Amino acid sequence: MFRRVAIVTDSTACLPPQLTEKLGITVAQIQVRIGDWVEDEVRVPVPRLVDALRGRLDVVTAPPDPGAFFWTYADAAASGAEAIVSLHVSTGLSGTVEAARQAAAQSQVPVHVVDTRTCGMSLGYAVVAAATVAAAGGGVERVVSAAQRTATRSTELLYVDTLEFLKRGGKIGRAAALLGSALSMKPLLTLSGGQITPLDKVLGAERAVRRMVDIAVKRAGGGQVDIAVEHFDSAERAGSVLQSLRGKLPNVRRFMLTQVSSAIGAHVGPGAVGVTVSPV
Repeated sequence: MFRRVAIVTDSTACLPPQLTEKLGITVAQIQVRIGDWVEDEVRVPVPRLVDALRGRLDVVTAPPDPGAFFWTYADAAASGAEAIVSLHVSTGLSGTVEAARQAAAQSQVPVHVVDTRTCGMSLGYAVVAAATVAAAGGGVERVVSAAQRTATRSTELLYVDTLEFLKRGGKIGRAAALLGSALSMKPLLTLSGGQITPLDKVLGAERAVRRMVDIAVKRAGGGQVDIAVEHFDSAERAGSVLQSLRGKLPNVRRFMLTQVSSAIGAHVGPGAVGVTVSPV
């Protein structure tokens, strides 16, 4: 699909393949290593990853190689793109932006690498906004502005069964303060300043999930929003959250239910559920 401005993102955007294909979005794959086995995260079976995490095997994630970005940008240029907007997971969570910038410096056409300072469907909806403007013929400035506006206005809420996996991956930052809590206390997290930070802690899993729904409804307010419910190996809980949000939010343009990428799953752990609230 020809675009004057090509859109590239990474797999932590958690966008369904049918949507990226429809909008002409190219997705660079984060790498996941389990022991000595390394693969693009899209090819990592969720049951294998879940077993590895629960079995305390060595699980590590890594950005796409700069060479992968280089060839992605070269393909876009060969397809006629005059410029490329490359939108990625926060630098506070991954080195993906730096890998993209290294490749951008060698590209035949201008590449505008954007640190969205977010992740998951907050990144995903920003990418969709950018691709929609690009498909309508918008120039680079309009495309970048649409993505940044969506990313900045979005809220990412996260429930995890345990902080253990975020601690292993060094992704919790100030949320480390919650580690001393009693096991019955369940953490709610959010993204702030490009980092995962504590939002609340609630007694019991079900109460914590209900609290997350209440916060999502409050953040949505009365305006039109896009909503995504994301999960890792917790489809039943995620479905319940989606059903609850449908009943509480009448002014939603788009609902989406998706399993997060394996790279995100490796850090949040089995049982995690997130909600993205993205004002339109």
